[in-house]
Amino acid sequence: MKKKGAPVIAICGPHGVGKTTVAKLVAKELNLRYISAGQIFRKMAENNKMDLKSFSEYAENNFDVDRHIDNLILEEAKKGGVVLDGRITAWIAKEYATLKVLLIAPLEVRVQRIAQRDGIPFRSALKDTKTRENSEIKRYKELYNINPDDFSIFDLIINTSNFSQHSCVKLIKLALEEIVSSSPP
Repeated sequence: MKKKGAPVIAICGPHGVGKTTVAKLVAKELNLRYISAGQIFRKMAENNKMDLKSFSEYAENNFDVDRHIDNLILEEAKKGGVVLDGRITAWIAKEYATLKVLLIAPLEVRVQRIAQRDGIPFRSALKDTKTRENSEIKRYKELYNINPDDFSIFDLIINTSNFSQHSCVKLIKLALEEIVSSSPP
């Protein structure tokens, strides 16, 4: 259900596509709150004194990790006026999402961005990225029967290797305007 009022924008995609950067820019531009599932996950890993790889492996056998994060995301979606940043936030926000956006980019581009951001060798970033993404796909399938590679639920798909961050924001704003203006009162 698309509704007018304080929008809920779910920005999804695999690691390294620029979700966080674009989501923060959209939130700032539209004066919306910003919530990151990835930040919540990282904070939980830190609180448990684990690195992301170890915590991902832990989460594979402890679905309470994902349930906790996803419940927080759903509660924020219900409040409205928020940009949700995460791999499956579009599925979690469900009917509360005004606009569901998927950011994509080729694996090599994503891994290069991660390697530069984290100051690690490309091969390490590639291995870590594949491990994390395989863990997530396994968890999302078992927990919710979600396939993050199914693009059919998205209103807008943007290849971030072809558009600047600011162009992505413009496209998202345009899509939001179109959806809001065409939705029933």
